[in-house]
Amino acid sequence: RFELGLEKPDPKRALHSAFTIATAYIIGGLFPLIPYMFISRTTDAVFASVVLTLVALLVFGYAKGHFTGNKPLRSALQTTLIGAVASAAAFGMAKAVQ
Repeated sequence: RFELGLEKPDPKRALHSAFTIATAYIIGGLFPLIPYMFISRTTDAVFASVVLTLVALLVFGYAKGHFTGNKPLRSALQTTLIGAVASAAAFGMAKAVQ
């Protein structure tokens, strides 16, 4: 507490926090799936999914930087890079298992 300057969380906010996190996961998880709902050709859907996901990561990273007081552009690029590396690693592992 003293080292990080964190306050003890209010137990009354637990349900609100859980709802906020669940909503964020659902909305964030829909972005890569949306192209598959509207594009029938798989290769086009994959490309659209990658582009849409990278744009969403840029926007979310910028917002994160803005609301946390960090440099928004740096936060956007950092979030996008980490997300791209993580998704590439997951894709590579799935290909290796296949």
